[in-house]
Amino acid sequence: MAYAKESGFHFREIKGNLFSCEKDTSLAHCISADVHMGKGIATTFKKMFGGVDELRRQGGKPGDVSMLQRDERCIYYLVTKARYFHKPTYETLRSSLQAMKQHCEEHDVKKLAMPRIGCGLDRLDWSKVREMIKRIFQETNIELIIYTL
Repeated sequence: MAYAKESGFHFREIKGNLFSCEKDTSLAHCISADVHMGKGIATTFKKMFGGVDELRRQGGKPGDVSMLQRDERCIYYLVTKARYFHKPTYETLRSSLQAMKQHCEEHDVKKLAMPRIGCGLDRLDWSKVREMIKRIFQETNIELIIYTL
């Protein structure tokens, strides 16, 4: 388990089921702009939270973040590529993370959990993505938890 603390920012990596986290913890994962969500953890997000039509209406483009409100938490959809069969770039991921950070700060999100985004089927390098997340969120007061199986 890794742990870093700068200002009010907390970053942890833990083994466990992302969907077992507390119900007031917001969640995030990566999707394509076509909102296909047909493989990987995206299928579980689609099954648990629905909202595909609502996400499509939001019209997220690569580098954006789309969001569903579900009870006490935000469900963030980092739009990192145009089509489901494309691969994301570090730049679209960075832009999506920055958009999510801004939404978190504007809506007082205190806890955020996600898998190793962009690093499963999308094949980005986790060590680079981890550092990107830490850099983007380091000046926030958010507790950010990365779940691995």
